Amino acid sequence: MPMEYFEQRERALLGDRFDVLYAAPQETAERGVTVSALRSSPEQFAAKADFPLEASPFCKAAFVVHQPDDLKFRPGRHPYHHAGVFYSQEPSASSAAPLLGVQPGMRVLDMCAAPGGKSSQLAAALQGRGVLVSNEYVAARAEILKSNLERMGVSNAVVLNETPARIAEALPEFFDRVLVDAPCSGEGMFRKEPVALQQHCEALVKQCAELGAQILDCAAAALAPGGQLVYSTCTFAPEEDEGQVAAFLQRHPEFALADVLGNVDYTFGSAGEENRTGGLPLDVSKVRRIWPCQGGEGHFMARLVKAGTPRTLPPEGEYTPEEQLWLAAAAQAGKNGCRKLRSRRQQGGVFGAGIPEYGGGVNHTASLQRAAFRPRFTLVQKHGKFLLPVEGGQIFQNARRRYRHGKNCKGSTDGGQSFSSRFHRKTSEKMYFLFKGF
Repeated sequence: MPMEYFEQRERALLGDRFDVLYAAPQETAERGVTVSALRSSPEQFAAKADFPLEASPFCKAAFVVHQPDDLKFRPGRHPYHHAGVFYSQEPSASSAAPLLGVQPGMRVLDMCAAPGGKSSQLAAALQGRGVLVSNEYVAARAEILKSNLERMGVSNAVVLNETPARIAEALPEFFDRVLVDAPCSGEGMFRKEPVALQQHCEALVKQCAELGAQILDCAAAALAPGGQLVYSTCTFAPEEDEGQVAAFLQRHPEFALADVLGNVDYTFGSAGEENRTGGLPLDVSKVRRIWPCQGGEGHFMARLVKAGTPRTLPPEGEYTPEEQLWLAAAAQAGKNGCRKLRSRRQQGGVFGAGIPEYGGGVNHTASLQRAAFRPRFTLVQKHGKFLLPVEGGQIFQNARRRYRHGKNCKGSTDGGQSFSSRFHRKTSEKMYFLFKGF
């Protein structure tokens, strides 16, 4: 049985600490939201939110949502979710992205980005400057990723559906920051997703460890000298966590392990475990674990720094010729919708093997999110409904009529930003619209 293998392994590693570390403070997984700085500050959001919040210990922009189950609160149905104000995710899932220390103007790669929670955090740190490349290997998940980044108001992201190896080949030493939230055995998701427990086995752990090692090697090749890489998982397996990082450092002497909390001014979780490194040297005080008893579902994080001098970031509004080509090609693909964008290698362009060829090709989230066209709509609650201001009145009236018939509501605001929401008779009468700021 999957649980038998897991418990036997963890009891052997933890001894008497097993029952303490795996004793979660609540029966079900916590709900949380991470606020996007592109839409609002955490303080503004906390003042406006109409549901109980508690500041998360894992990220300054995140909150734990406390709501009785009998009220059936669903963050994904809230107007602020549709407006891109917050991303709904388990609280500890927001911990990894801030550890990269992203600054405006950087080139950032999210190697395993779907569904987009961590990419939206990285985009918020960039503040619309620099380039965010969000990659997802599974095509269907790449579409979800693009949709979420558009909803979150990200204007400078390029969404790829590509293998890590081809990205490393096309863009060697290109990125200032790389996040690898690796596909893993998902031991931290047992309570949240029962299927993670059902499919779990020792063979899966080994398979995920091998895949994670391959992805890490590609991420190392894509990282520029002086750049930083954060590796994270949502599992407790030693082969995928401390052992993975220790083995990586053996293969890559050009990298050094840095304090994972070195880019933030707060702390959470616990240090790593000495008996999980596979016998390889590793300063486990520099990596971080989140145990169920600490309010999370189980995460591991490490920060790695590549030898060399970091590049000087360009002034605000300036892009290198290569960055301009990336953004221009991706923006054109976004305008073309689902039309294929042929590989630049086939076209003889400068990207080499860098742009994939799949259903959506490479897409730019700016197709609907150009900064000059972001409307500043405020959601006003009245009689249990969220209304648009005067300039959106006609749209609201159309939406209300469609809502009564249980139909889709599609349209665009005067600013050119599109929305598409489905309204059902059984849902509360709240109108969902995109907006910019409170």
